[in-house]
Amino acid sequence: FVNRALFSIRVPKNISYFWNFGSILRVILVLQILSRLFLTIFFIRDSNLAFYSVLYIQVNVNFGWIIRFVHANRASTFLLLIFIHICRRLYFNSFNKSALWASGVTILLLVIGSAFLGYVLPWGQISFWGATVITNLISAIPVYRVSITNWIWGGFSVIRATLTRFYTFHFLFPLLVLVLIILHLFLLHITGSSN
Repeated sequence: FVNRALFSIRVPKNISYFWNFGSILRVILVLQILSRLFLTIFFIRDSNLAFYSVLYIQVNVNFGWIIRFVHANRASTFLLLIFIHICRRLYFNSFNKSALWASGVTILLLVIGSAFLGYVLPWGQISFWGATVITNLISAIPVYRVSITNWIWGGFSVIRATLTRFYTFHFLFPLLVLVLIILHLFLLHITGSSN
């Protein structure tokens, strides 16, 4: 049954190695989730200790430095491959398949959000001010701008509650991305691939 289901998928005859980007992205996402589980064992979500917990991971945990740097660099690779994947889809007019395209764009936005939240987690000077500047962009929304910004911060500025919220969302977004990727694959197999 499995072989028949695999071979009954409509695929164009002239596929190339560029078709592997989706599979590579799935593998990288699973590796990111696994490395994140390891890093979260040692990370402390306190604004006074977050930076030192990252230093502890890099210095005192066996192979912690390589897991942290691989996690950070693999995230950049993941975004680069997503952009290549989207550019190829734009070239082949895949945006005409609206449900499939909408699920892909939603995945992209969640991955960008998760990458930003992960950038903030070491809680150094650069990440603190990055969080302040990016979340202040929300204050450009008319009418409810102050209340939305304060709700995201958990107060009147970027504080300990902000770090806890960002950590929680950085942990949950990839799981939501995984569910959306399953939906994305389901929609891909319904509509069929184009070359």
